[in-house]
Amino acid sequence: MAVANRNSNTPDAAAAKRTFRPSNIRKQDVLSATVARIARTGMAVRGINELLNRLEPKARRGSKPRCHWLTYGDTAQVAERLTRIAESWAIVSAGDRWMPQGFTVPEEAQLNQAPRLLSPELGLRLAEWWLPSGRGTATTPNFDVASTCTIDGKPGLLLIEAKAHDVELKKEEAGRNLSDDASEDRKEAHKTIGMAIEDARKGLSLATSLQWNISRDTHYQMSNRFAWTWKLVELGMPVVLIYLGFLNATEMADRGTPFTDHASWESLVLAHSKPLFPRAVWNQRWLVNCGALIPLIESIEVPFEKMLDA
Repeated sequence: MAVANRNSNTPDAAAAKRTFRPSNIRKQDVLSATVARIARTGMAVRGINELLNRLEPKARRGSKPRCHWLTYGDTAQVAERLTRIAESWAIVSAGDRWMPQGFTVPEEAQLNQAPRLLSPELGLRLAEWWLPSGRGTATTPNFDVASTCTIDGKPGLLLIEAKAHDVELKKEEAGRNLSDDASEDRKEAHKTIGMAIEDARKGLSLATSLQWNISRDTHYQMSNRFAWTWKLVELGMPVVLIYLGFLNATEMADRGTPFTDHASWESLVLAHSKPLFPRAVWNQRWLVNCGALIPLIESIEVPFEKMLDA
């Protein structure tokens, strides 16, 4: 087992870092009626938010546009945002590469098919681990934000899974779906995915000396996020994996309960992950084959108006 703690900060300093309000965000307590209608209906509004209009209607509110905003702007701005979210466990520079690329190239990263982030050779090894033979271009898990970075002085990867309200995470308690009439391809992929996650479960248990229960058949999204993180590190790529809560996404109140502070988001993530692994896993640096695996729970506030003003 290998684990390192950072020096603790004062409560006020920690809260300030967790609630990152980007500079020049206009502070408003509530959305105006017009903004609320845009958020609720996802309607396109010419002259108000051309950036949001580039996204599909259902993607114009909540965590999705905020993730695009994180990677929007000049490279120095994006690098600074991502580094602050990672609290310097990962350092993102202006020369790094990320997906999505703001609102211009909205594609999220499937890491077996992301030459912008990983070498084709590494992508192939990931595909061979996760997918049936000969299906290396099949769909694999998408990460909300993925960026190259530096971790412990080595090239690494920053991965972010983001949510804006409680239902977004609670609905992910289910296992991977396999219906009675599933295609043979899906049935075959179901088998290889199950084996890949079990491979990761054993590897994570060995690396941390803790009991892990990640599985294809329950909490599939979090299970696959940690499985992919483990595999990347096992292949020599250190990773910071962040579960990121967007605070006060009030336009999502019709879908679930927005997170009002870091504590509400953190408690939800801890409850969700409890069946899979001990809470001691979070916010620590673990070593897998001498490479760093760092899972974090973080939160930031990006008011919806910021996307309208961009």
